[in-house]
Amino acid sequence: MDALSPAQVATDRALAETGLDAAPREMQRLTRQVARRLTPGGEARIEPDAFREVLCVVRRKGWATQLMNVTRRAGEVWIDKPDMEAAAARTIDPTADEYALRAILDGVVFERLRTLGQNAQDAFDTVQADLVDSGHVLSPRQLDLLARAVGTAFGVDDDTLARSALARQEADTAARAEIETRAAERRAAENARISAWEQSLVSFDAVPRILHCSPREALRWIAENRLPVTRRIPRPDGTEDFQFDPVELKRLRTQLPLWRGVMPDAKPGRRGGADLLSLVPETGSAGNAAVARVAALDRYAAHFRTARALNRRITLVTGPTNSGKSYTALNALAEAESGLALAPLRLLAHEFREALAARGVAASLATGEERITVPGSRHLAATVEMCPLHNPVDVAIIDEAQMLADPDRGAAWTAAIMGAPARHLFVLGAADCVPLVRRIAELCGDPVDEISLERKSPLRAASATIRLHELRPGDALIAFSRREVLDLRAELLTRGRRIAVVYGALSPEVRRAEAQRFNSGDADILVATDAIGMGLNLSIKRVIFTSLRKFDGTQTRDLTTQEIKQIGGRAGRYGLHEDGIVGVLANAGSPNFIRAMLHAPPEPITELRPLVQPDADIVRAVADEIGSESLYGVLARIKRAVLRPDDPNYRLADMEQAVAIAANLEGVDGLDLSQRWTYAMCPVDERDNGIVRLTHWASDHAAGRRVQPPGTGHLVAPSQASRQELERAEKRHKRLVAWRWMAQRFPETYAAIDDAEANTATLNDWIEAVLRQHSRGREHREDSRAPRSGPRKSGGRDRSSRRRG
Repeated sequence: MDALSPAQVATDRALAETGLDAAPREMQRLTRQVARRLTPGGEARIEPDAFREVLCVVRRKGWATQLMNVTRRAGEVWIDKPDMEAAAARTIDPTADEYALRAILDGVVFERLRTLGQNAQDAFDTVQADLVDSGHVLSPRQLDLLARAVGTAFGVDDDTLARSALARQEADTAARAEIETRAAERRAAENARISAWEQSLVSFDAVPRILHCSPREALRWIAENRLPVTRRIPRPDGTEDFQFDPVELKRLRTQLPLWRGVMPDAKPGRRGGADLLSLVPETGSAGNAAVARVAALDRYAAHFRTARALNRRITLVTGPTNSGKSYTALNALAEAESGLALAPLRLLAHEFREALAARGVAASLATGEERITVPGSRHLAATVEMCPLHNPVDVAIIDEAQMLADPDRGAAWTAAIMGAPARHLFVLGAADCVPLVRRIAELCGDPVDEISLERKSPLRAASATIRLHELRPGDALIAFSRREVLDLRAELLTRGRRIAVVYGALSPEVRRAEAQRFNSGDADILVATDAIGMGLNLSIKRVIFTSLRKFDGTQTRDLTTQEIKQIGGRAGRYGLHEDGIVGVLANAGSPNFIRAMLHAPPEPITELRPLVQPDADIVRAVADEIGSESLYGVLARIKRAVLRPDDPNYRLADMEQAVAIAANLEGVDGLDLSQRWTYAMCPVDERDNGIVRLTHWASDHAAGRRVQPPGTGHLVAPSQASRQELERAEKRHKRLVAWRWMAQRFPETYAAIDDAEANTATLNDWIEAVLRQHSRGREHREDSRAPRSGPRKSGGRDRSSRRRG
């Protein structure tokens, strides 16, 4: 029989002396804890008090789990995991039962509740707001429990808080139900209106009878685009059925003599057949052709009258990352008397402004949620969506023109390049954008000079795959989801590495702080998503992909040559590294694939029609044409009418989110069409209940109530933050971005801008403090499932840089 170790001897002796029991599953951990308390070479004995403390340490995890089960059965969803762990850590009696544990937990919760407000009402509102943001709608019983807990924490014994909370919830529920019912009814009415109009359409067989022409003439006029085809219905054999609006056809009757080449008073042509127009009302929904005519998206370049009135010249500067595309353009901009610099991200707009300041030029700033006005300045740095269209300038820069092909934001680049009111326009981008920019210049009638630049420092593929233990300071690991980034961070922290992270959900301020930590050497390794592909000056030696496939929102596919070059091009910053190296993690792909992509020519663009979308003026014009103030109805008609799928010049951009917001706003009375359109353009996250939250804000706005900014919620100590708490803070920051965006448009309703700025700064500081933690922390112990020899396949798309900058 094996001899017992000193720790086992001490454990058995302590159990006998204290009269305590330990379950078999606890013995191994208990013995390890006891061993840490023993003096090497000393007596195999631990003092009873110290042993009780050790036994409490062993039982903390079980106690926390027990408390979790108790609170969840009771529906107390406002009590979170850190509360359970804190209560377990405070327990000093190893025999504590459920009631004793619950008493300690209540003390922890009451302490936290008292930190959430100056009084019980403030604390209650903060907790409830956090729960709503997390998707929890409390039942009346849960509201009562929460109100009583908050009341006890603040020494309020009556049930006033509970009754007030229940009354408010009932009123809010009734108001929301009324809005939803009204919205459903109005959407149904708009859809019925459109459906009735579509039922009035006729097939080609009716066209000759309506126009009093021959079928051959009708076919010729259709081919000549004289007769508008209202709907094209695909057949299984690949052909199409054409449908026509009889009202529109009747309006064209006066054109027939001109089309036939005869004088207006000439003898009319054939008039055989019944006149179907007698069955068609003259009023009602305007035809698609009429809607298309007033929207004029097929003549989109003409919308930008200021730009068309200028004698514009475009200089297209293309080249890979690290080729110095912006240097010459920024110099020209700084030397001009007036100018404009347009960037894809708020972070890059700030960098443009700083670059101008370094050249001695003060510039104002305009982004979706931020304005900095410099009195007397004639230069502006802005995000692309904020391009001013009516004030001519001498020079303008538009960066990252390859975004023209982006399905989410490409229309903003189309509008900026077509509409920037600059006499000399510099368009910067990867080589992929050349045919698209040429096409836009052709549509605008602007001459184009082209400059092609080469990379300043060589870029090459690594000769072999790279393992995690082979990472060196200055390396950047590229993953394609937030989860993968945090998993890799957790794994590398366990290996003693110092890590900085960059991913789309982080604010520009936090991204810049993380980049600074990496550049300064405070962090060895950067772990990032493809969010580093644009902006951020990073001192990266090697870019290492953790996968050569990504989920793009629709499908999982191989990385394109442009993605490899754009992201990999961040390696080897000129002036700091002689060259840049692009590699791939072991078991995640082949270096040969990267080598081939780096040397491949730009992938051919098969779709050269630029993406376009309506603006406020177009929305108003269509509303007037169809006689409707329903934004949902207007957008529905625009989707059906303004651009034919075979339009030779333009494509209609995706408008799904705008339509979804408009559909929800149908039930809100008191907002005019332009205000609804502004709400529809607000950058919200649908996955975070953003459209519903925006509808509530709109309801308060319409009722004349001020909309308060989202709060920070309860922020634990950064060293104790879990991954879930980090994500919750990131979502709160996104809500503040949306609120600040609205505040720029409706400052009287969204008035507490100082509070919003303070909350934003608090969240930024907290998130950065969490990311600066160099120990594993709680988040890495929970369920990180970190990769060992290589990460899993990408499971999500980093979408934070999507709409409207």
